[in-house]
Amino acid sequence: MAKIKKTRIDEFLDALASQSATPGGGSAAAIIGAMGAALVSMICNLTIGKKKYADVEAEMKDVLGKAEALRHKLTGMIEDDVKAFDAVMGAYGMAKETDQQKAARDQAIQAALKQATDVPMRCCRAAREVIDLAAIAANKGNLNVISDAGVGVLAAYAALRSAALNVFTNARMINDKTFAEAKLKELNQLLAGAEAATEKAYGIVKGKLS
Repeated sequence: MAKIKKTRIDEFLDALASQSATPGGGSAAAIIGAMGAALVSMICNLTIGKKKYADVEAEMKDVLGKAEALRHKLTGMIEDDVKAFDAVMGAYGMAKETDQQKAARDQAIQAALKQATDVPMRCCRAAREVIDLAAIAANKGNLNVISDAGVGVLAAYAALRSAALNVFTNARMINDKTFAEAKLKELNQLLAGAEAATEKAYGIVKGKLS
């Protein structure tokens, strides 16, 4: 398959639905997060330059820059997740006939598992940032597209929780407990308060639509 981020949406979904293990949930989490960031950018673009929102223009420009940076990061993670999973599968497929081969295989598996933990962790960090940016958009963005802030924050939250599942899955198989525990500690910190922040932003959007 060509670079995933260059494929058509229907081609990506066909690949996601196929019998191939990649792309999978990790790539889906990344693209969901990227869509959340894109929606934040859209709200900013439709707020900046409007006289009615002149007092928040500087802040919206700042949010736009951050949202676009996160969108590009998350888009890159779609492919990164595939590479990380393929590396794990490649390591498990290594020869294990001799003690030397077994040792090399185990070392490769552990290195690949760390990589496969780092990629979704990066997705979690980025998605958590998108939640906060979507909250600003919900508070100060153009009312004509405020519902998109709600969609954006929900997408970011879904991306965070989805990517977290891959972190939990891989961390439990890592022998380096210092590494694994550090990742899980950071993950739990990212998750803490994310639901409340999401619901608050969603509530603001819903209130403005009433």
